[in-house]
Amino acid sequence: MNKVVILALTGNPNAGKTTLFNSLTGARQHVGNYPGVTVERKAGEYRKDGFEAVIIDLPGTYSLTAYSEEEVVARDFIANEKPAVVVNIVDAANLERNLYLTSQLLELKIPLVVALNMVDVAKDRGIDIKVEKLSALLGVPVLPIVARSGQGLDALMAIVQEMAAGRIAPPDPAKVKISYGEDIDQTLLLMTEMIREKALLNGKYPSRWIAVKIVENDEVLIREVAAADPELGERLRLEAEKVADHLLKTCDTYPEAVIADHRYGFIKGILKSGIITHHYDKNRLYTSDKIDKVLTHRFAGPLIMLVILFSIYQITFSLSELPLAGIEAVFSRLSGLVDALLADGPLKSMLISGVIDGVGGVMGFVPLIMLMFFCIAILEDSGYLARVAFMMDRIFRIFGLHGSSVMAFIVSGGIAGGCAVPGVMATRTLRSPKERMATLLTVPFMNCGAKLPILALLIGAFFAEHQALYMFSFTLLSWVVALVAAKILRLTVLRGAPTPFVMELPPYRFPTFNGLMIHTWERTWQYIKKAGTVILMISIVLWAMMTYPGLSPEQKAGFAAERAQVTQVTGQSDKDRAALKLRLVEIDNRQQALRLRNSVAGKIGIAMEKVTWLSGFEWRTNIALLGGFAAKEVVVSTLGTAYSMGEVDPEASTSLGRRLARDAAWNPLTAISALLFMMFYAPCFVTVVCIARESGSWNWALFSILYSTAFAFILSTTVYQSGRLIGF
Repeated sequence: MNKVVILALTGNPNAGKTTLFNSLTGARQHVGNYPGVTVERKAGEYRKDGFEAVIIDLPGTYSLTAYSEEEVVARDFIANEKPAVVVNIVDAANLERNLYLTSQLLELKIPLVVALNMVDVAKDRGIDIKVEKLSALLGVPVLPIVARSGQGLDALMAIVQEMAAGRIAPPDPAKVKISYGEDIDQTLLLMTEMIREKALLNGKYPSRWIAVKIVENDEVLIREVAAADPELGERLRLEAEKVADHLLKTCDTYPEAVIADHRYGFIKGILKSGIITHHYDKNRLYTSDKIDKVLTHRFAGPLIMLVILFSIYQITFSLSELPLAGIEAVFSRLSGLVDALLADGPLKSMLISGVIDGVGGVMGFVPLIMLMFFCIAILEDSGYLARVAFMMDRIFRIFGLHGSSVMAFIVSGGIAGGCAVPGVMATRTLRSPKERMATLLTVPFMNCGAKLPILALLIGAFFAEHQALYMFSFTLLSWVVALVAAKILRLTVLRGAPTPFVMELPPYRFPTFNGLMIHTWERTWQYIKKAGTVILMISIVLWAMMTYPGLSPEQKAGFAAERAQVTQVTGQSDKDRAALKLRLVEIDNRQQALRLRNSVAGKIGIAMEKVTWLSGFEWRTNIALLGGFAAKEVVVSTLGTAYSMGEVDPEASTSLGRRLARDAAWNPLTAISALLFMMFYAPCFVTVVCIARESGSWNWALFSILYSTAFAFILSTTVYQSGRLIGF
């Protein structure tokens, strides 16, 4: 049996690293066009011609200096796990910037292969690269590939297999040794000898690489060295301080700046050795640049963005109307079938009210969710979302946020249908602690995929004629509210000036049909899986809370007597029989409503009415809001359960939207108030846990719950009471 080897993929954001990972493993790994999406490594399996490997997709990073979480994760994996081969994905059209990471990987003396990706884009731009000469100068194999189409991947993996088997040697440090100037080189020579003598860190890193990192003032490595050998760590630190003081006095600069300059000098020396030939004018505007002159225009760009967003909602609601009606009919028929087959009792009630009405209410929105995700996948894979972030930066700075915060908002559902959890995790790319906390606490205000069913339900029930317009308006509102909330935080508990923002704009690309299908199905499947597991469990728990302890013996006897009294009055005509049936249904509905009021959940909901009446919420709505603390999708399922157990409509098959529209407790103003509260109140439980983990404190997680809930309640109450005053 062949040994399974470990391979690691590393490279700059937007270099095509995750696309290569998908092509090699077939894994359904999301491909993003911006930094901050892949913040943790992902694993996949590769098998071909007897060669088996586990491929690790490391976070996109520009260097191995521990400035961000991505750099720490990538560096720690390479150093600790020691993969058989590291494949460095390099953007062929941006060699100078991409080779900066390559130069650091070469110093690590690891088995390295450079995958020169997007050679087709480079060719279109008139860039010709002499791959063999580049390989000779770097001292490692360099293979041209096109990850999206699969071009060159077989040759790449053949070289990887050779290197993993030890038939290709790792880079020779002497051959690729970078000089950092006489002052730093002398210090590095001295420090390297000191490190080699003590075998510091047991050979985890090359001795000279450790010395370079200490001179660069890499805090993570300095702490690691101090913990391993405090005495040697102090001596090394003093040597680094000496050269830093000398450079500051003589050159008015710092060692890390000098080191970066010399690395780029090393790269420019390689590139000027006849590696690149430009067939066109280097200053020529390429297709992406021409498109950006329109789509990112200072005034036209935001307007085009709004038109695109509105079009997504218009298309989604138009095309999903028939599928939604079909799924609604299926669950209605299923409910009727269970009603006919099972005798009255707890099991029947649980299946109809807890499972079918609960989970069915969430599953009914699958076509809408799928279409929404498909449209967003087109924007992501084409590169347009990165332009959205670029345009939004000007606005974000007004509210005290960093431009990189935009991507966290978009990932959380800033366009439509994201999730707050990866949005919170995407804040790792922010280096300013205060900007990071302000972003982390406000990204849950975005309309994530879990909130879409709530929006679709209430907008469809009360504003059916203008669904796309209302969805579009509430999406814009989520941005406005999130930014205002962030501004309040930045003026109070998180005061501080915003930091500068620079963002790379990837070239536009035509999305592949296969990629769009994978991304759409991946997100839709997550939604379906959540409905069939977490939401099913919560729906059953809430059904139990809405069922027990039930009616007292006296109340049961009273309803039985009333039913018996009604049935004694008999008639032979169809009219009499219909009247009797309606009378019995009315008694059953009152009995169910009383049972719900007497339940644990009913009593909690009624108690909450002492406060929630200000926002127009009655006790059954309160029950749904409680469920939303666990997961926002549960709001719809709980409303389905609550309004079926207290059903007042004689048509058992009536949809939840029509039930709400006909209920006396609901009206358009109540719907708007409920939408505002449900959009902005406490994040779901999983997001709260993520906030605690990312912030390093449960105090911030608790603050997030209290701050957002208070904010939402004040907003919904203000709107509801103002609406009543003006007679809305």
